[in-house]
Amino acid sequence: MSRPRPLRSFRGQIVVLTAGITAVAMVLLTVVVQVVLARISDGDVDRVLQDRAEAVISSASGSPAGRLVVPDAQLDAGVAVYDGRGSLVAGAPPDGLGGPFADLGATDARTVRTYGGQARVLAEPFTTSGAAGVVVVSERLAPYEEAERLALIVSLVTGLLATVAAAAVAAWATRRALAPVAVMAETAAEWSEHDLSRRFDLGEPENELGALAGTLDQLLEKVASAIRSEQRLTSELAHELRTPLTTVQGMADLILLRDTLPAEARGDLEEIVAAGRRMAATITTLLDLARNEAQVMSDAHSSLREVLGDVGSQLGADPERLAVDVADLRLGVPHHLAVRAISPVVENALRFARTRVRVGAVAAAGTVDVRVDDDGPGVDPGDAERIFEPGATSAPGSGAGLGLAIARRIARTLGGDVTVAPDGGVTRFVVRLPRG
Repeated sequence: MSRPRPLRSFRGQIVVLTAGITAVAMVLLTVVVQVVLARISDGDVDRVLQDRAEAVISSASGSPAGRLVVPDAQLDAGVAVYDGRGSLVAGAPPDGLGGPFADLGATDARTVRTYGGQARVLAEPFTTSGAAGVVVVSERLAPYEEAERLALIVSLVTGLLATVAAAAVAAWATRRALAPVAVMAETAAEWSEHDLSRRFDLGEPENELGALAGTLDQLLEKVASAIRSEQRLTSELAHELRTPLTTVQGMADLILLRDTLPAEARGDLEEIVAAGRRMAATITTLLDLARNEAQVMSDAHSSLREVLGDVGSQLGADPERLAVDVADLRLGVPHHLAVRAISPVVENALRFARTRVRVGAVAAAGTVDVRVDDDGPGVDPGDAERIFEPGATSAPGSGAGLGLAIARRIARTLGGDVTVAPDGGVTRFVVRLPRG
């Protein structure tokens, strides 16, 4: 049997979706902020380089001998001035950039380069007082990168806090919004189990919850109508069957009183009488369920051993063919209904078993699983549900196809179920009933 999929919380899905959307939005925002900061930083570096280069150029002058003269006050760290021949005439390149500075000192066009991601260098050719030269200025990128790194950390922390806050707000909002829905669902489920006449009756819907209440009222009305129709049909059919069945039983009993009746005919009539009594018990059970299910369930106590004892007696099963090994468990259902739920299953197993049928039981939390195993031909997986449909038979002449259908209907009415599952080459039917 396949394991049912666990239910997923709609509220949890909303919270996860909100958190996911917020996280994606914050990541995109962080990327945009980093791109913008990178461009701003590049612009700031270029502007600083240009300002420093212009300050040096404005202070430079040419000597009568045609040499460049630059005041020492303008030659701060990372500034070097080269003459028209590419010779260093003022300042000094920073450590590690002597080669790049020398190369740029001979350029004849404005050039901006970045070296090793650590420094950005500007080479600006100029002419003053008849003397030509090139000023080369560098700016360390570490402070700007540190600012970008701090901005990234702040963005990530802010994004994380925003995501957590959005998830918390979504959880709070959905809890408040869906709380009435959960209450309505539980109430509707309770009414569907115990009182189908109850309704919300909130009047004309003013919002989505009012519309939902109206929809649930309509569903409850349809369920109640369907159950009433089923109960009425079951009651009418059972009533119509009871009259001819009583006639058959009466005639069979009268014939059995004859002394001249042959032994073979007497055996056949006794089998007819026994079958009639079983059918009468089934009809009585169906009538009880159709008339007042709650009243039937009020006397909800029985012994599993006694139930299986009656099952074996009614079926007339040979102890060599039917092996029962169960503990004396208490069932939370009436005795006769438990018999009617288990008896068709055991009868079906006896019909198809090659040698023996074994009946065991396992108690779980609130339920008792009665396991009926047989070594017959088995049930095709595709027919695992079909065999419980009214009128479905497994072989020609094997019955009317109502036994298993009635067994499942009674078991489900009692809060249990009847299922079939192969188990290591053995056909196993499981009748699950409430535990007393």
